Amino acid sequence: MIYKKANFILILFFSIVISAKDIKNSLIESYPNHSNSNLVNIVIKDNIDIENRVTSAGSIALKDNIASQNAFVIKKLLSANYHIYGKANLSEWANFRSEDSVSGWSSYGGQTLHFKDDNFNPCGSSSGSAVAVATGIVEISIGTETNGSITCPSSVNGIVGMKPTVGLVSRSGIIPIASSQDTAGPMGNSVEIVAKTLEAISGTDPEDPATFLIPPQFEYNFSDAIKNETLEGKRFGLLNRENTNSIIISLHDEIRRIIESLGGEVVEIVDNRVYPDEEEYYILLYEFKVGLEEYLEKSISSNKTLEEIIKFNEANKELTMPYFGQDIFYQSLESTNYLRYLWSKRAIKNSYKKTLSLMKKFELDAFIGITRGPAWKINYQDGDWGAMQETILISSGGYAAHNGMPHITIPYFEVNNMPVGISIIGRRWDDKLIIEYASAIEKSRYN
Repeated sequence: MIYKKANFILILFFSIVISAKDIKNSLIESYPNHSNSNLVNIVIKDNIDIENRVTSAGSIALKDNIASQNAFVIKKLLSANYHIYGKANLSEWANFRSEDSVSGWSSYGGQTLHFKDDNFNPCGSSSGSAVAVATGIVEISIGTETNGSITCPSSVNGIVGMKPTVGLVSRSGIIPIASSQDTAGPMGNSVEIVAKTLEAISGTDPEDPATFLIPPQFEYNFSDAIKNETLEGKRFGLLNRENTNSIIISLHDEIRRIIESLGGEVVEIVDNRVYPDEEEYYILLYEFKVGLEEYLEKSISSNKTLEEIIKFNEANKELTMPYFGQDIFYQSLESTNYLRYLWSKRAIKNSYKKTLSLMKKFELDAFIGITRGPAWKINYQDGDWGAMQETILISSGGYAAHNGMPHITIPYFEVNNMPVGISIIGRRWDDKLIIEYASAIEKSRYN
């Protein structure tokens, strides 16, 4: 997640902790497969438990956190003929330690670099997961998203990324930020492998109550969706159409042309929604401490509370905080107002109602738009937010994130020689439908 309130390297090599295996520093550890060449190699973000392996969340504070069992998504992958190729570096604590954080950097793994240019940021927090795919180490990886952590690195590194409906993929065995918004999801070099992998990791889990919200007749056969080659009769609401940047205007025109060539229609919607930034941020702050400490209590980590993590960082600040602090951690400690939390949850519920009303008013099948602007330069002085001021500021995924809606990004454009993706966002549980739409758009790029 990239965060500056509502928008949310020293390269260290700890020989006893990590072994970076690629020139872009996307992997912190690899596990070569010597037995079965028919298995699909997959890279896993290092906030997801793999039995007998360290789960660090990118922090040396968790260097002793060896998982006692596999996360639910890992169990599903192993049973579906996937081989865990390695752990991916990430933005430390999934970019939820400081509002001045630098995406792709962690005290445990160092700085992940953009797949095309070492001077540019790969976005995050699923930085290594994206770069491992973009550089061809693997064709598929698993990331996690709270707000933008799958879709942003996927877009700026030119790959397909899918943030499923919250609840479709279990979060058990994953270091959390916020139960209201967290989800794992696939990041790959095609819509096809993303669809197949989402099919493999989806389903109910007794350890994650959110999965009980999956509709009884829900169709998990996402692989069937990749057969789609048309958008005949489909209506898409154009996001951020009021953006006055000339490049964005031209890309919006191109999106319209693409959709119309496939038989669909792009609708100029009037979007008067007010983003509930303060409310969303408070929910994340409130849920982070609770969820993290629940996770740590079950782990073998020597640090069991957020306060202990904070103290560890202060005691090791030369290693943990060479560029940015832990202001979000302190905010989370202080965010204990349950009534404000409930009020914020109500605001998010109302936000989703407004989104559904907007889609009904304009008879939309989905939203469409530019995922976000191109990559920005790595900047340790000003952090992500300062660095992004020098690039095109646009983002389509915020409402999808806090409303728990499915969101897929497909690589399509280049701006300043950097990838820019197209986003498709649907109603909750419309995961298969947006994969269908993405598949048609992907095919149009090569036809």
